[in-house]
Amino acid sequence: MLAQTQSALEVAPPIPTATVPLMSTADVSHHATYVTKNATPTLNSLVAGVEQALARTSHWDEVQQATVRHLCEAVERLHGEAMRRLIRMLKDEAACHEPLRAALSDEVVYAVMRYQGLVKASLGERVQAALDSVQGLMQSHGGGIELVAIRPPDTVEVRLLGACHGCPASSQTLTDGVERAIREHCPEITQVVQVSRSAMQPEAKESVEIGQAVNKQGVHFVSPFALAETSGWRDLATLEELPDRAMISRQLDDVSLLLYRRGGMLSCVRNACAHMGMPLDGAHLDATRGVLTCQYHGFQYVLETGECLTVPEVQLQVYAVRVLGQRIQVRPS
Repeated sequence: MLAQTQSALEVAPPIPTATVPLMSTADVSHHATYVTKNATPTLNSLVAGVEQALARTSHWDEVQQATVRHLCEAVERLHGEAMRRLIRMLKDEAACHEPLRAALSDEVVYAVMRYQGLVKASLGERVQAALDSVQGLMQSHGGGIELVAIRPPDTVEVRLLGACHGCPASSQTLTDGVERAIREHCPEITQVVQVSRSAMQPEAKESVEIGQAVNKQGVHFVSPFALAETSGWRDLATLEELPDRAMISRQLDDVSLLLYRRGGMLSCVRNACAHMGMPLDGAHLDATRGVLTCQYHGFQYVLETGECLTVPEVQLQVYAVRVLGQRIQVRPS
């Protein structure tokens, strides 16, 4: 093993000792005192120590810095191989399984094992990585996503932010973007739940523009993930057919849909109550609040988001919608 380490170091020339600033006696004394007084250092303090040591080499020439990098890599390989062999031996002993799991709860042990690739990222890390992968696109449209909670073994709760919250395409954003990303990073997650907010947001300003899904009147709102799709859009109605604060029903193939417009918002939902599937085109519309009340059993829905105010666990099926010129288009899937 020592021979391997020596071989790894031979790829870079030796450091000219006369030109390398070494630690002073005071530095060494301070380091020794630090170690003595901090018998249980934190992960942050240990990482800071490594960064401070590397910072001392920042003014060295390229040959010297390359030697340091090779030295660090050789030491990391040595430590990594030692830990791999140790874990292989301990995994064969049933009595060691619980102590190993307990050891991983220590932040330093976990961080080093992750760095060495000996344990996979925690569920929390992978969920956050999934959200980070879609965050940029959502923020470019004035929205965002945040993690609310992880409910083991298979559920994640998230909250849409900014323009994404209250957007009639929020369910498609959740399905096409967020859910797909989470399941790619975390196959064990089977349910992604959007935390509902029943409070209505102020009307969108008609000057707001989102990509090409906006016409001169400012009618907009479409999932940023749907915007990337250039196919599948179908004409459903025209703006002249849909006055402000009004709702109309339209048929698309064998599916009945409801279009609703309020100020600068345009939304499209399936014409079927989430309770028992009864049609909603005869329901009572509170045009001021944008709330639809089912005429059969009183279930109330926020038309701009599809959210159910009566039973938050269910919602109307929402379709991506956009306006091109005077044409209102929806994307069925």
